[in-house]
Amino acid sequence: MTATETSHEVVSKEQWLEARKALLAREKEFTRQRDELSRSRRELPWEKVEKKYVFEGPKGSQPLADLFDGRSQLLVYHFMLGPGWAEGCKGCSFLADHFDGTVVHLAHRDVTLVAASLAPLPEIEAFKKRMGWRFPWVSSFGTDFNFDYHVSFTLEEKASGKVYYNYATGEFPSEEGPGVSVFAQDAAGEVFHTYSSFARGLDILVGAYNFLDLVPKGRDEDGFEFTMAWVRHHDRYAEGYVVDPAQTYEQPKSATSSCCAGESHS
Repeated sequence: MTATETSHEVVSKEQWLEARKALLAREKEFTRQRDELSRSRRELPWEKVEKKYVFEGPKGSQPLADLFDGRSQLLVYHFMLGPGWAEGCKGCSFLADHFDGTVVHLAHRDVTLVAASLAPLPEIEAFKKRMGWRFPWVSSFGTDFNFDYHVSFTLEEKASGKVYYNYATGEFPSEEGPGVSVFAQDAAGEVFHTYSSFARGLDILVGAYNFLDLVPKGRDEDGFEFTMAWVRHHDRYAEGYVVDPAQTYEQPKSATSSCCAGESHS
């Protein structure tokens, strides 16, 4: 299709304005519904975090409470980077490309944003350096954290072909799953789990998708076997880049040199 050819309906300015105002009314109603949904999310009951989780980060060993970094609210993005993987998940990387510019703004609203992965810290640090990211990223390797929040799957789950993810049991194409979990800390230092979201619930965190939703072609993913088949790590787009619509999700390959490849939670 060229700039002078289109199959889309073309109307007068007056007709366009009428259609736009009709859509605006729907957009405003959606905004009101979204605000109400956000209010309901904030009113969810909390659960106290009883288990002691200790993460490894650039500052050494850090319990969950320390990840708040002096603030009362904590967002943990469950980044799909398993032990021994050669690189992080492309979809998680697409989402994480939005983090660095956001961290400072969240900090001034009493919120700390941290990524957590099951891979050991050296593997996280190597991939983080490759991608040029600066946001805080810790390792949950050797803890139950990923398993308790249902973003890593046990040997038994994988052997059965069914895993518990996004509040339901079913098939899943990877050893790891993406998600975000939210925690609050009170004045006494007690930590509470307030919310977790997975799968399409993470769409709202992907600013690029929100931009794509505004343009004529939208996300342009119709007909893809896997919707994010077009996504690459930001250092892997190249001249002659093409998309295979039949491509299914593929877990990143293992790095054969990794000391921890193959280690799993039982």
